[in-house]
Amino acid sequence: MSGTVIGEEMGALAARSRALAVLRVRSTALAVVLLPAAVAVVLLVGGATGRFGGDGWDTARWTVTSVAVVVLLAAGAVAAVIARAKPAVSPTVQLTEASAPDLYRLVGDLAERLEVPPPSAIALTPDCDSWLEDRTHPAHGPRADGRDDAPVLVIGSPFLWWMRVAELRAVLAPVVAGTGPSAHPDIAAARRFVRGLDAAVGLSAKPGLGPVRRIAGTLVRPVARLLLRACRGHAGEMERGVAAAASERAQAVDYGLRIVAQEQVGLAYAGWDRLLTRVALPAWRMGRWPSRLDAGVVSALTELSRRDRLAEGFTSRLGERPACDLLEEPGAVDEAASLLAARLFHGGPAEAGPDWSPVDWQRYPEEVVDRKWRTEAARLHRVLDTMGVRRAPGAAGGPTLARVVEHLTGDPEPAADLPVDDSLDGAADPTTRTRGDALAAGISADVSRAEAARERSTDHHVTGGGGAEAVWGCDALPLVLLQPPRTSRELLADHVTAMVCCAAVDTAGATPGMDWLDGPALLIGGERRTDLAARVLSLVEDGDPEPLRAWLATTGVRAEKPVRLV
Repeated sequence: MSGTVIGEEMGALAARSRALAVLRVRSTALAVVLLPAAVAVVLLVGGATGRFGGDGWDTARWTVTSVAVVVLLAAGAVAAVIARAKPAVSPTVQLTEASAPDLYRLVGDLAERLEVPPPSAIALTPDCDSWLEDRTHPAHGPRADGRDDAPVLVIGSPFLWWMRVAELRAVLAPVVAGTGPSAHPDIAAARRFVRGLDAAVGLSAKPGLGPVRRIAGTLVRPVARLLLRACRGHAGEMERGVAAAASERAQAVDYGLRIVAQEQVGLAYAGWDRLLTRVALPAWRMGRWPSRLDAGVVSALTELSRRDRLAEGFTSRLGERPACDLLEEPGAVDEAASLLAARLFHGGPAEAGPDWSPVDWQRYPEEVVDRKWRTEAARLHRVLDTMGVRRAPGAAGGPTLARVVEHLTGDPEPAADLPVDDSLDGAADPTTRTRGDALAAGISADVSRAEAARERSTDHHVTGGGGAEAVWGCDALPLVLLQPPRTSRELLADHVTAMVCCAAVDTAGATPGMDWLDGPALLIGGERRTDLAARVLSLVEDGDPEPLRAWLATTGVRAEKPVRLV
């Protein structure tokens, strides 16, 4: 017997052994529930046959019988809640076989070669990962294809646009191979038990529950937690065994290519992360969502390959057939995945609207970058107006960069006149606070109000449109923040930078641009300027305007000229 077969058998054996251990936890719980009933039956039979007579035995008999009835009723209620609790489903974009026949054919051929059952369906997730997901719970509805016992194959959408067809096949081989162990009755039963417990633990926290279901969920949670804690270790070992068996089985398919394809997985993750945090996030904050994120990741990764010598040669693969060709309408799928990414990572509404509209990459500099700069510059001057800061002389009342620079380099204000913001350095000693602290506090408060209004609008759209379940067929989407909340100092630096960029566009002929890896960019003479951030920090952090003034003189930006705001 070959080493691969031996390794696969060992992994499958370990998985089945751990599955039995999980099921023993369930059996033990059942035995504990039935124990009072068994004792009650013995006492009742003994009383009927005259073996256990007397007042003492009568008292024991009725006491134990009452306890048994209560325990059985409680256990029945717990079992009903666990059975009816709907396990969480990952938010995905569903792909029907009609919308991706070539992709279904590739996965089906792969399953046939691996001698495992094919997945019941294919879905896409806006992340750089792929997995099998069990959606066999009755609450998830019946499958149209009749393959109720097979899991759903979830594929990271960036893979389809960046990877070639052969690379995608190699990456999916060990994932698809996992349908084999998933079909084993013991493993499937253990997974259903664990998923039911997990769903019961989170039941009471779900929104929209009635008082009866919420009370039931609260009472069941301690029992579900206890059982989940008892089988957690076994369940983890079971999944590791399944993964090991699937990996060993998949070695027979494209093993050499898989090593190269895994390098593409790491590269895709790096480019996807930069695209989301540097490019998509500024647009989301402006109420716009890039509608071709997956197509954009190709440009981002190509740019990364150009800059990073470690990635040299990766772009030569782009002449091969991309995996997105396996879709009938890649543009529509990309748009759906892009909207889902905005909802997952930013909490945007479920559908486009006046304050939440898609944007093409060609329009990104004008509709996102320029608008972002002017909106932030307008907020900066609005806060200065609120603080009573005078306009710069000779500016005809218009907003100027000179006004901002002069305010940040002036003498400290009296502590009583400064807004309070505990996130600022030196907040514990009000006498040490500067003009920059006051401005940063005001900007932070204004941003918080704007974000709170956006969240209220998002909640209205979701509830008014039937919620996430109506749109995506899943529970409320979890919000996965891409970045921690920005500090007041960071917000101040961003707003001052935006004001400088507005002045450069209006007085020096600069243009807004976009960098695939760094997001909004200032172009002067057609070249991206990357030397502005350090000079702004010198002004904001140290109150030193000279580096920025030297930069303005070199680039021809007129700080005393009024700029156009939103």
